[in-house]
Amino acid sequence: MTRTILQVPMSADLKIAAEMTAKDYGFSSLQETVRLILNKLVKRELVISVGEPEESNLSSKAEKRYLAMIKDIGEGRNVTKTKNLEDFFALLSS
Repeated sequence: MTRTILQVPMSADLKIAAEMTAKDYGFSSLQETVRLILNKLVKRELVISVGEPEESNLSSKAEKRYLAMIKDIGEGRNVTKTKNLEDFFALLSS
């Protein structure tokens, strides 16, 4: 395999912070991190998200409702069982 060198100009602070974060994620080096990102990019598997996902909180009314549903499911109340897909789809269409 022929190798090539990629040079990416950046501030020293960014490099240090990136190295520390890469180590936190379990990478042995920043180079290993960049290789992984580039491989994911080439395979179109790279997922980029901005910020942390917002945590949603249920209202107290909704929380009580969902807890009651979970309890019912655990006790087998308000649960319908089907024997096969045909019965399942028939139930959905009724």
